[in-house]
Amino acid sequence: MTRQEGETCIARKNGSRGTFSRYVGGMLLAVVIGLPIAMAGPAAAQTGDKPDITAAPTVPVAEEQLSPLTTVSHGISLYGDLKYGPDFRHFDYVNPDAPKGGTLVQSSIVSFDTLNPFTLKGTAASGLGLMYDSLMVSSADEPSSLYGLIARSVEYPVDRSFVIFHLDPRARFQDGTDITAEDVVFSFNILIEKGSPVYRQYYAQVDKVEALDDLTVRFDFKPGNNRELPMIVAELSIMPKHYWEGRDFSKTTFDPPVGSGAYKIKSFEAGRQIIYERVKDYWAADLPVNRGSNNYDTLRFDTYLDPDVSRQAFFAGEYMIRSEHSSREWSTAYNTPAIQNGQIRKEFLPDNLPNGMQAYVFNTRKPLFSDIRVREALQYAFDFEWLNRAMFYGAYKRNVSYFANSELAATGVPEGEELDILKGFRSQLPPELFTQPPQLPNFDAPNGRREALRHSMKLLQEAGWELRNMQLVNSKTGEPFRFELIIRQPGLEKIALVLKARLRQLGVTMDIRMIDTGQWVNRIQAYDFDMTTFWWTQSLSPGNEQRIFWSSAAADQPGSRNFAGIRSPVIDELIDLVVDADSRESLVQRVRALDRVLQWGFYVIPQYYLGGDRMAYWDVFGRPDEVPLKGTSVMTWWIDPEKSRQLKKGGY
Repeated sequence: MTRQEGETCIARKNGSRGTFSRYVGGMLLAVVIGLPIAMAGPAAAQTGDKPDITAAPTVPVAEEQLSPLTTVSHGISLYGDLKYGPDFRHFDYVNPDAPKGGTLVQSSIVSFDTLNPFTLKGTAASGLGLMYDSLMVSSADEPSSLYGLIARSVEYPVDRSFVIFHLDPRARFQDGTDITAEDVVFSFNILIEKGSPVYRQYYAQVDKVEALDDLTVRFDFKPGNNRELPMIVAELSIMPKHYWEGRDFSKTTFDPPVGSGAYKIKSFEAGRQIIYERVKDYWAADLPVNRGSNNYDTLRFDTYLDPDVSRQAFFAGEYMIRSEHSSREWSTAYNTPAIQNGQIRKEFLPDNLPNGMQAYVFNTRKPLFSDIRVREALQYAFDFEWLNRAMFYGAYKRNVSYFANSELAATGVPEGEELDILKGFRSQLPPELFTQPPQLPNFDAPNGRREALRHSMKLLQEAGWELRNMQLVNSKTGEPFRFELIIRQPGLEKIALVLKARLRQLGVTMDIRMIDTGQWVNRIQAYDFDMTTFWWTQSLSPGNEQRIFWSSAAADQPGSRNFAGIRSPVIDELIDLVVDADSRESLVQRVRALDRVLQWGFYVIPQYYLGGDRMAYWDVFGRPDEVPLKGTSVMTWWIDPEKSRQLKKGGY
């Protein structure tokens, strides 16, 4: 009997007992009903006698017994319905008729030494994610919805305790080999066994993965109410088992790997340049999730380690699109002839995404920053208002929340469900959390600077520090308060010097050390620093990744994003609540509770956020009319052939 869509109910003869059977999710379920049924036999038919048929009594079956055990769908959403139905042709925010062709040249700050982006060893080249497809992909105009790519459909029960992916039989790797369920199992296992330790934490709730047949793979999850787990594994990058067998996945490599995505490596010059070309026979080019995307024949990333050199290279036309991170340069440097005559377009593109937390990060593993009073005191040394006026041209907003620029940010005082949640931890939280809104010092207020420094000194004295000869020292040991800030971008040094001057007023010495990107990555992954800068980006639907950012388990896990070394039972429980949220409304309230507790832990000195991207680009592009909820993506743009020929850029 073949499997059918939905379910099929069949009544079978089985001696004197009836068997109620149905197919659900490919499994035959049978319920034996002990009822006598008189059937017309062969003898009756031969003699011509009327068959003695006795009607079977009606057997009531509860409606819930007839409901499907699993949902089989073309997509999956964290909460609510999918925007796009099973017959959708393309996402609304793309141009499905965008021309294919041309070359997109971009800059990179990465001097790479490996083509494997999945391990801690080495510094991976920019753009390697273009080489790998996942089982499903997210839409940019919904908070959290995925649609099939390598997986043609997804199957899961109401409690989401497992998920089954049915692979598209057309799916191929870049060498033409079929993508099978065994490749999915291999990809998961190799990341757990030899990939960056962050994968072991990210996929920690996966209990088992197995190939049910060549095109069907099942993930079983550990007990718990984590609705996001099917979506987490759906975004797994799929790698070919046949390629990696016999190779050491844990080592750095310059052998171009075989991928599953729309682009493959064409050529590279170690540390300086990497070029990708679109796979000509890419099997998924016309799938609804890809239509209108991946429009460039070639993508090139050129490495520039100095941002000023990179900026001048852009003005000279060496690459074509630039995201500017310096407010001063955005306001003063973009006045070149190419901008004045319209050859370069300059735009601010707002987004609706949480801006996360950009901050100076305390490494609380260090005894110097283990005291919350010390961390709070140093927060009051960051003069945002002066910086915003003098150096940022008023472009930024102060970053108070870990989920700034969104409804997820904790503001005011806790109320409603958020308050109910926090009441359960009242004895472990500062009383002020319940009565005061999250806030940072305002140096522009009357006597603002003096009050901030006075408050800082009071906290430092309570923590066992005192001023001696204008130097802050430990009251017991006489050890001076001194630490090192490591940064990797020259532009950050000017801002850090302002912080250094304010700290000096407290008697604190901060040494600033500029290091290259590779060294910086290695040091922060090993937690070998006192303070650094980092930006935790966030999504509209926070979930399992919060464990990598803030959980106690991640504090000593190399490669995690818990750079601050947070170890808080309250935060651990709040993360679990966020992951277990069963509605959008509940998720928002739980994230706000988590955000509030993080803020009152003073783990960072918050900096600022912009709320969008400053984009400058040579006017050779076409763009879709609609900007989706999650912001624009250059991969949905295309090279306009006529503009390209006029400016002699873009490959036409």
